[in-house]
Amino acid sequence: MRILLIGEYSRVHLTLAEGLRVLGHEVVVASDGDRFKDYPRDIDLTRKSSGFIDTLLCLVSVFNKFSKFKGYDVVQIINPCFVTLNVRINQYLYKQLKKNNKRVFLGAFGDDSYWVRACLAKNVFKYSEFFVDGKSTNLQYNQKLESLWINSNREIANNEMAVSSDGIVACLYEYYKSYEPYYSEKLAYIPLPINTSKIEFQPIDRIPDRINFFIGINKDRSEYKGTDVMDRALIRLARKYPDQVVVSRVESVGYDEYQKLMMQAHVVLDQLYSYSPAMNALLAMAQGKVVVGGGELEMYELLDEEENHPIINVYPTEDDVFNKLEYIVLNKYKIPELSQNGRLFVDKHHDFISVARQYLNFWGEEK
Repeated sequence: MRILLIGEYSRVHLTLAEGLRVLGHEVVVASDGDRFKDYPRDIDLTRKSSGFIDTLLCLVSVFNKFSKFKGYDVVQIINPCFVTLNVRINQYLYKQLKKNNKRVFLGAFGDDSYWVRACLAKNVFKYSEFFVDGKSTNLQYNQKLESLWINSNREIANNEMAVSSDGIVACLYEYYKSYEPYYSEKLAYIPLPINTSKIEFQPIDRIPDRINFFIGINKDRSEYKGTDVMDRALIRLARKYPDQVVVSRVESVGYDEYQKLMMQAHVVLDQLYSYSPAMNALLAMAQGKVVVGGGELEMYELLDEEENHPIINVYPTEDDVFNKLEYIVLNKYKIPELSQNGRLFVDKHHDFISVARQYLNFWGEEK
């Protein structure tokens, strides 16, 4: 098949393309590289800035490139806003993709109106970025998300694309649950793809004298991702166990540098409010790190995984994060086993070729 993947979040389309090519398909990835992460792509859709000149240049470039996106068997967009231009432009480009290609699929891979509404409902999830213990988290970023996605042009576009798409693919439990009440007949949950052949597995074979805890901080989204809460818990831990704990902090660096820095860690903290491990956590487990973050039972059930639960799951409060980190310090003999189990989990559920086959099966079904 000829396949076009548009947009990028944390290397997911790039890795999916690798798996699809191994299986013999022709694949093109068009994206902005996920902004500062600057992942490789076949066709660049970058807008250098929000200034008038850069926006105009991007608009001309994008329209020219999309005019050539014709005759594909499958097109998948990563989000209703799949290019960094006005949502009305995204709507227009989506319609052109529908007109000029065989089948178009919507990706539920990040923030969108269905997920925001599911969080606001408070009866879909037991907690989220929007509320914990039934109380609002009052995160400033939530106000931005509500204004962007609720009762807005983005929500109109999201609804139109969901209704008219040939199918919807969710990469995490929480995105799947957000769409399930409305589109169960054309919705699939497909795990994130990881190419473990490119990730060196360095199992933690012995119990470390000092545990290296690693936290990556995106300054623009620290509060929203919960890294501010996790970092405070880490500070408390390091003060209580100064001879047993090392804390490594990394802020807003590219993928390759991030990977190198993470290789030195034993434990990686990621995504306080998540139910599922996203790409960063999966990459850490593939390396052999112990992950502290999203690993709720609902996620394992969706994967039909009954035995191997390697993620140290946290409830999104500073005290619970601290307690789970302290548990690791006091039970560090378990680190080697968790290290091995994390890699086994990724190999079983997230192998990029296996995931690519799941996409092919879903895309090929008649809807």
